[in-house]
This record gives sequence, C-alpha cells and structure tokens, in this order.
Amino acid sequence: MTHQPPVLPGHRIGIVGGGQLGRMLSLVASEIGYDVAVLDPDPESPAGRVADEHLCAPYDDESALTWLKTHCQAVTTEFENVPADVLEQLSSQCIVSPSAAAVSIAQDRIQEKTFLQRHGLQTAPFSAISQPSQIAAAWHALGGGEAILKTARMGYDGKGQSLCGTQDEVDQAFRAMGEVPCVLEERVAIATEVSIVLARSQDGQVACYPAAENVHTRGILD
Repeated sequence: MTHQPPVLPGHRIGIVGGGQLGRMLSLVASEIGYDVAVLDPDPESPAGRVADEHLCAPYDDESALTWLKTHCQAVTTEFENVPADVLEQLSSQCIVSPSAAAVSIAQDRIQEKTFLQRHGLQTAPFSAISQPSQIAAAWHALGGGEAILKTARMGYDGKGQSLCGTQDEVDQAFRAMGEVPCVLEERVAIATEVSIVLARSQDGQVACYPAAENVHTRGILD
C-alpha cells in the first residue's frame, strides 16, 4: 500500500451518495473544517442540501467525476450501492476510501458471504440461486426449514427479501424478484444485533468505536 499524507481540515472531501448518512457526514466534516462536495442525482438529496457543493448528476456522469477528481483531495461513499467502477475511476487522481474492491464485495451478498467464509468468519447457512433449477437443491441443502430469499444486490430496509416456509414459496418469491441472482439464507434465531465501526489508517492504526445495538421493526432498522 502506498501511504499518502493525511487529508487535513481545510481541504475538500467528496461524498458519492447524498442520503441521510451522507448528510450526517457532511455536517460533522463541516464542523471540523472540511469543505464537502456531494455527488447525487436527486436535487433534494439530504446531504446535497447541506454540502458546500452539490453535483446533481448521475453517479457515472463524466463531468461530475472529473470535477471530483480535480477539486477533492479524498472521496468516500455513504452507501454500498455506488458503482464500484466509479470509485476505481476516482482513485486514479485522489484518495478513495473504502476502495472500489471493498465496495464491489459489500454490494453483492453472494460475494460478501463467500468472502467472510473464506476468511474464517461464520455466516448464516446460505445457498446462491441464479436460476429456477437451483431452488430445489438450495432448499434441501438448508434442511427444509424457514428461510429468507434475498436479492444478491440492491436489497435494503426490508426490500428485496421474502420469508419462505416452503419450496413453493421460494419459487414464487424468486419469480416475483425477477429471477435475479439471490441468496437463500436459513432463518436463524437472533437474540440481538450489534454494529461495531472500525477505522484503519494508512499506516495500519485501528480505532474501534463503541458497539451499538441495532433495533429492527419488521426487518427494517428502526
């Protein structure tokens, strides 16, 4: 890894994505002295409304990306569904974190779960499904109990998910989701869910923030 000097307050950071998380990041960054530019196609995006600069354009808009590369010392993303190749393009001229490679894994449940298992981390049992002929084997591999069918990409806040109690219900849900790649995941009993945010500097220092309990209502983070 090539170490680059830290981007200190007084410089401009770019945020790809203008949702609520981007808004919170923009406000805190401004408080400590950064200028903030947000790229988001929504003219009323929450982050765009508080940023110093709002580039109202698609994420892959060439002129907007050129502006970010030219005017920002560092770029980040506020959610995982930004096109990874956009981040790769930006990294040619400025610091980009998380990397395009990391985002490409995080935005695909099949890649994400496979990555975790390959590195020795446990996940709920799952099977990947990309076509109807794979449903029966996937269902039986999980033991035939309740399972959740999830789209591999773009599902969040309860979207792109269906609780299934029979193989027929998996068939129906897969068709309803447009037969896009999915994961069929065993439904597991969860006592609680926590999130822990870690930050790692370029020289390997790690900061660990306090654990926070996540409370869900009908599958949506409350």
